[in-house]
Amino acid sequence: MSFNVSAWAIKRPIPVIVLFLVLSIMGAIAYRGLGVNDWPDVDFPTVIVQITQAGAAPTELETEVTRKVEDSLVGIAHLEHIRSTVSEGQSATVVEFEIGSSSETALNDVRDAVSRIRQTLPADINEPQITHPNGSGEPFMTYTVASDKRSVEQLSRFVDEDVTRALLTVNGVAQVSRSGGVTREVRIRLDPTRVSALGTTVDAVNNQLRQLNLNLPGGRAEIGGQEQGVRTLGSARSIEDLRALRIPVGNGSSVRLDSLGAVEDTSSEVRQIARFDGKPVVAFSLQKALGSPLVQTEEAAVKQIAELEKATPDVHFAVTRTLANYSRASFKASRDALLMGAFLAICVIVVFLKNWQATFISALAIPLSIVATFAVMKWMGYSLNGMTMIGLTLVVGILVDDAI
Repeated sequence: MSFNVSAWAIKRPIPVIVLFLVLSIMGAIAYRGLGVNDWPDVDFPTVIVQITQAGAAPTELETEVTRKVEDSLVGIAHLEHIRSTVSEGQSATVVEFEIGSSSETALNDVRDAVSRIRQTLPADINEPQITHPNGSGEPFMTYTVASDKRSVEQLSRFVDEDVTRALLTVNGVAQVSRSGGVTREVRIRLDPTRVSALGTTVDAVNNQLRQLNLNLPGGRAEIGGQEQGVRTLGSARSIEDLRALRIPVGNGSSVRLDSLGAVEDTSSEVRQIARFDGKPVVAFSLQKALGSPLVQTEEAAVKQIAELEKATPDVHFAVTRTLANYSRASFKASRDALLMGAFLAICVIVVFLKNWQATFISALAIPLSIVATFAVMKWMGYSLNGMTMIGLTLVVGILVDDAI
C-alpha cells in the first residue's frame, strides 16, 4: 500500500503549515545573505608555473627551463593544453586540464612534476612559483588616482603600498593591479675610474652587494633564561644606510658604497601609460576571488576606498569602470520578470478556472515555494545570478501546474 502524501497533508494540516512557516522564515533569512553576481563563477582547472632568472635571454630560458618544464608535465593525467611564454628573465607556463578535473589535484600534480626536475634546472634561477589563479577573470572595478600635491612617483608608491594593502584586506578582493605610473627603484651608478683606482671591479662590487643585502638565520642564543632565535640582518633599512654600506676593496680595506659612485632613490623607466580624458593618470583595478559575490565585494571595496580618501584628503579617487552596476540591473530585471510571471500566472488561473479558492492556493504556493528555495541555495553556496534567477522564473509554470 503506497503512502499518499496529499491525503496525509489534508487530514493533518497543522504539521504542513508549521513546516512551510519554518521553511519560509529560513528562506527569508537566507535571502538577505545571498550574494548577487552576473553569472555563476566557474573554477577552471588551470595551473601557472613561473620561473625567473635574472639577466637570462629568452632563447636561453626556452632551452634550459621552459622545454624541460613542458616535458615534465606531458605525462600528467587529464592534461589538455600547455602554453608557454618566454621573455627576458622570465618563463611562464600555463597548464590547462580537462573541465571537471580537481584544481587541487592538478596543482599538486604540477608541483610534483616540477620538483622532480628541479635539480636539472639552472642553479641561479629563483624558486619556481606554481599557483592556481584564484581570481574570476577580468577586473570588476577600476579607479583613477589624482592629487594636486603629490607627484606621479608619490602616487604610484601610494597605490603600491597603502591602497593595495588596504584593499587586499577586503573580503572578496583577490588582486589589485596598478596601471600607469612608475615603480620605485634604487639605482647604483658606479664610477669606473673610482672602482679601478681602488683595485676592484664592477662584478666584485655586485657580488658583494648580493652577499651583504641578505637576512640570514644566525642560530640561537639564551637571553634572560629563555632560548631565542638570532637572525643576521644585512639589508639596508634606508637609502642612507645603503650609501654608508662598507664595501671591501682589493688592498684589504673597505670604503663606503657612495664613494664608488652615486646611490639614487629613484623610479624605474616608464613601461606603461594610463590615460583618462586624454591625461596621464595612475590607475588601479580590482579582481575578485572565486566564489565571492560581485555586488557585495564592490560595496565593501567602495567603503574601504572612502576610508582611504578620508585619511588622505589630498588624494582623489574616481571610479572609471565597474561591473557591479550591470549586475545590479541584471538582477533587478530578472527579479521583476519573476514577479511578473507569477502575477500573470495567477491572472490566467482566475480567467480560466474562475475559482477564487484555486486562485488563492496557487497564489500562496508560488511565493512559499520560491522563498523556501533561497534556504537551499544558501546551503549549497549558490548566488543570485542570471542562471539561478532564470531557473526560478521557469519553474513558476511547474508550480502553477502542481498547485492546480
